[in-house]
Amino acid sequence: MALPLRIVLRLMALVVLSLSLSCKSNKVLADGKVDGNLSAKAIVKNHYANTTDFNTLSGKMRIDYSDGESTQGVSVSLRMEKDKAIWMSAPLGMVKAYITPGRVTFYNKLQNEYFDGDFAYLSKFLGTELDFEQVQNLLMGQALFNLKEAKYDATVVNGDYQLKPKKAMELFKVVFQIEPKNFKMASQQLSQPLKKRLLQVNYTDYQKIGKYILPQRIAVAAIEGADRNTVDIEYRNIEFDQPMNFPYKIPKGFKEITLTDDAR
Repeated sequence: MALPLRIVLRLMALVVLSLSLSCKSNKVLADGKVDGNLSAKAIVKNHYANTTDFNTLSGKMRIDYSDGESTQGVSVSLRMEKDKAIWMSAPLGMVKAYITPGRVTFYNKLQNEYFDGDFAYLSKFLGTELDFEQVQNLLMGQALFNLKEAKYDATVVNGDYQLKPKKAMELFKVVFQIEPKNFKMASQQLSQPLKKRLLQVNYTDYQKIGKYILPQRIAVAAIEGADRNTVDIEYRNIEFDQPMNFPYKIPKGFKEITLTDDAR
């Protein structure tokens, strides 16, 4: 089952991929103990010291989507090459997506249509900045923004470290919560109050696959005005650093999707 175009665009705009991840459960890491004396600078340093430094990633993903009125679920194949490519394919290749730092493209065989553009075009259309690194960070449990570029107040909330910027951002409000075991994201919230937009990303458990740490489940809520969309992600059968390719070719005769304000 393919996700509607409006869902794809809205969730990508909010730094969420509109396809779901399913991963085989490996060893789920136990919670660590929070240190109330740890400074914000030390928390940020530990977060980046624990970045998952992989070459390639492959496996299956399960996506469950709801817009409050209907729900959809789909499993997709996932392949990633760090900092270079994210590739996803629904069963039988009915929907495929291929994302690189300079290109965003996907096609849908059920509707004989495709999109081929870049992050700049999508960002302008959707009214919020979006880039490859943010999408990759979202999937790997890393902060959406570079935490080293600002100063934060640190507190302990529900057993996690909470970071809030000392100086308010011009267009957004952000709150980060980092779990104390691996210093990965427990949750991150991005809001645009003037546009009534909110992105909430919660990470449930982290798992160890070989030497790598990966979220086990990701829950995303994207709110815009009265509309609320949720995407629940679960990883399965994930492998790291295996040889891979990224087969992708837009079928002939498909209609190109043209983004307009009416597509929101």
